[in-house]
Amino acid sequence: MSTIQPHHLQRQAYVYLRQSTPSQVDTHRESTERQYALVDRAMALGWDHSQVQLLDHDLGKSGTTAQGRDDFHQLMAAVGLGEVGAVFALEASRFSRSQADWHKLLDICALTDTLIVDHDGIYNPNEALHQKSGQYTDPSVNKTFLASF
Repeated sequence: MSTIQPHHLQRQAYVYLRQSTPSQVDTHRESTERQYALVDRAMALGWDHSQVQLLDHDLGKSGTTAQGRDDFHQLMAAVGLGEVGAVFALEASRFSRSQADWHKLLDICALTDTLIVDHDGIYNPNEALHQKSGQYTDPSVNKTFLASF
């Protein structure tokens, strides 16, 4: 597990919410509430409320593709510009069900030293993942973190 460094806290925290269908948003309210609670987790980890950006416009949209998910595009752009210290999601699979999109996010996070935070922990792609021949391998990485990829 990674440690949050002062330079991470100097940048914004992005909290990304997504559920695959409008029906899931309506019927699985506990999941939605747990995702919104990630704002509180970001603040508990040291970010000021003014630094926490909530991205919830992708609720009810499938993660199989990035097409039509404006908040995911906003997240990727902000991470790529080095504006984000950490991205938060209830589960890493909330970011994307597409391996290509997921690996793009991992690569950009690694390049910009952006942490990934889910319900199991805090991950630094530069520490937790070893990229070799396009494959991420490291037996110490939490299996839940990479399970759906």
